[in-house]
Amino acid sequence: MTAFFESRELADSAADKLKVYAQPQRLMILSFLLCGESVVSDIDEATGIGQPALSQQLAALRRADIVKTRRDGKQIWYDLADDAARLCVKSMEALLKDVPDSEQLLAVAAPTPSATTRKPVPVGAAGFAKIL
Repeated sequence: MTAFFESRELADSAADKLKVYAQPQRLMILSFLLCGESVVSDIDEATGIGQPALSQQLAALRRADIVKTRRDGKQIWYDLADDAARLCVKSMEALLKDVPDSEQLLAVAAPTPSATTRKPVPVGAAGFAKIL
């Protein structure tokens, strides 16, 4: 993985992405979408942004591939585009508060697997041999 200091192109691309996030109404929309897929009226009600501005901001987020849409009849549903967008928004929420939440940040950075996804730990000499 290339670090930003090693590639001006990579740094420019990252800065362009950050510009999309660097707008208060967009951050509010993205934060709300962490809760799951929603229609415009629900986003408007939760954020209080107002219809014309909300449509503009959603269009900008779609162009940047940060949100995706799904049509169901006349309704258009909005959701975060992928896990990268979800991780970015969660990380910003943890980092950019007046008092950053270190526990939340650690949970975002290194989530612990759920009990159902963990493999049982082998016990005894036979288990040790399986590990090797």
